[in-house]
Amino acid sequence: MRTATAWSEGRERLAAAQLYWLSTVRHDGRPHVTPLLSVWLDGALYFCTGPTEQKARNLERNPHCALTTGANALHEGLDLVVEGEAAAVRDDTTLRRIAEAYVQKYGEEWTFQVRDGAFHHEGGEALVYEVAPTTAFGFRKGDWAGFRSSKCLNIWAVQLVATNRPSRSPATSEP
Repeated sequence: MRTATAWSEGRERLAAAQLYWLSTVRHDGRPHVTPLLSVWLDGALYFCTGPTEQKARNLERNPHCALTTGANALHEGLDLVVEGEAAAVRDDTTLRRIAEAYVQKYGEEWTFQVRDGAFHHEGGEALVYEVAPTTAFGFRKGDWAGFRSSKCLNIWAVQLVATNRPSRSPATSEP
């Protein structure tokens, strides 16, 4: 029998992922899902968006959201879901660290200037949000329990433990 994926592996995969999907809720309750870039820093995911974009308007009304990432493959990989509340980051010192993380991860084309509690670039202002996991799930695909079925997708899910943010650790079933 396989054991649950360790939160350390979940954190590594969250940090290494290139693309994420953000799910928010519109004012009328309909879902809104959009791809974006994100960085994992200090036990949370950070992303940015323009202040007039749909996701920013949604988060202003309802900060509950989910970020997902993983492998776009049927029989391999680890898909991750992070649920939490998006909190606006307005502190310029923190924003500078996040901006540096963007450049380290995505390259110089993702350089932001930091001032007045936001990112700035030639396209305008971008608000920055932090999502610290309240719950995180890992969905492992592929060989499981010694067999593989071509007629069904064998996926398991576990809640992961965030050991680096004790005050914001996701719920867990892991010891």
